[in-house]
Amino acid sequence: MSGHSKWATIKHAKGAADAKRGQLFTKFIKEISIAARMGGGDPNSNPRLRTAILKARASNMPKDNIERAIKKGTGELGNAVFEEKLYEGYGANGVAILVEVLTDNNNRAAANVRNIFNKTGGNLGATGSVSYMFNRKGVIEYDAEVVNEDEVMEAGLEAGADDITSEDGVITVTTDPNNFADVLEALQAKGWEALSAEVSMVPDMYVSLDKEAAAKVQKLVDRLEEDDDVQNVYHNAEFPEDFEG
Repeated sequence: MSGHSKWATIKHAKGAADAKRGQLFTKFIKEISIAARMGGGDPNSNPRLRTAILKARASNMPKDNIERAIKKGTGELGNAVFEEKLYEGYGANGVAILVEVLTDNNNRAAANVRNIFNKTGGNLGATGSVSYMFNRKGVIEYDAEVVNEDEVMEAGLEAGADDITSEDGVITVTTDPNNFADVLEALQAKGWEALSAEVSMVPDMYVSLDKEAAAKVQKLVDRLEEDDDVQNVYHNAEFPEDFEG
């Protein structure tokens, strides 16, 4: 698990620091908009919206962008209708891959996802083919060199976290999805900056890869994440310790 967690964190940190920041904000805007459309624009009475806003703030998304996204979802700025879809498939060495899509064009999204799997050596599977291998959990990660593990553990458990672990310089706080917002808010109140914070699909077990297979899986994941309709990509690959991507 450490390989996956560590790699995900490094990738997230790199992504937030370069051109992917804009792409990340685009995904947050869609997520906030659909949450506001489904449950209203008040985060206090809309848990999904509250969680989406917390994730956006954890990545330093400007307040104005968040407010515009809420208004877009409630129809104040024109009503963009996004639909949610989940695609399941396999990468090299049978790695399980889940693709969450938020799109205003289902046909385009389906064609693009299928095309990416086909062109990068993967296979799109049937509904239910790999989703049973994952559980939805809240995951918040911190740099162990910046934040004290004992302090995170005390604050996290007090706020309702399920588990706190530290491996490879990364402190990982795991929560029930329903408690994610409360735990994240409690930790943010301490002034700690998270490397990543999201409600994620966490696999029950991981598939260890050599460098060749890892490169193939990473290429597939990267292509999927670059697609405008793709919101999140989850997998159960464990990359080699020295894999650079």
